[in-house]
Amino acid sequence: MKFIKNHLMFILPLMAILLGIEFYLVFERTTNTYEKGLKEGYSMLVVTHKPMELSKFQTLNDHISTSEKIKREDIVSEVAKGVSKSSSEEILAALPYFYNLGLDEYLHTSGVEKIKKDLESDANIKKVEMFGSSYNSNYRLFSFIKFILKVFIIFMAVVSLFLIIKQMEIWKYAHKERMQVMEIFGAPLMLRSGVLFRVAFIDAIFATILVSTIFFYTKFYWAAGSGIDIMMENQEVLFKFGDIGILLASSVLIVTVAVYIVVFSSKGVQE
Repeated sequence: MKFIKNHLMFILPLMAILLGIEFYLVFERTTNTYEKGLKEGYSMLVVTHKPMELSKFQTLNDHISTSEKIKREDIVSEVAKGVSKSSSEEILAALPYFYNLGLDEYLHTSGVEKIKKDLESDANIKKVEMFGSSYNSNYRLFSFIKFILKVFIIFMAVVSLFLIIKQMEIWKYAHKERMQVMEIFGAPLMLRSGVLFRVAFIDAIFATILVSTIFFYTKFYWAAGSGIDIMMENQEVLFKFGDIGILLASSVLIVTVAVYIVVFSSKGVQE
């Protein structure tokens, strides 16, 4: 029972860190998908005196990715109903040119403002209209949520790392006699600590398997029947097999750091 308790005291804090890492990966993938939709749905209306190609817009700002020309004939047909053909042609000739510009990524509001200023600096551009009230609020919301999530993960990781180090110190004293014998025979410090590395790596593998199993179940069994739209729509990003490698590498790095901290915190094993 004590054996299981000692390992759980190591595995559970490590799982907390790995859960935080995986939650962040899932959140990044989910929000990236949503941000992509927001980016594709956002456009800037540009009014020009003369026709302009996409390449010309991109020379003004390289964040402009698409340019869709609005047909002036459609505008004339709406505003000149019942007007003679010659009058319609005069209205068409007097109209400026209209373009919907798309962006290549989800930008900070200051970045969108810079695009507007860059466009307005061109003499051929008459007016630039931005539709950014919802865009600004969404960007601030995403930025705030990401900041809070990062702070929470860092805090949880620090606390969990201290618990892992404390458990590692308990293991060090549990194997004190073996390490003392190896020290008497002249074994180097890192070789004497090999038992700590072996136990830590085994628990790291178990922690990785457990966390991967939780998210594997969430993706393939729970999300589909959860009734939560964001889960069902983004089921494919809830867990990827490549995450196993990230979690395993992270857990190995964490336990390696913990062992080194414990090993080098004292010059030798106390008598």
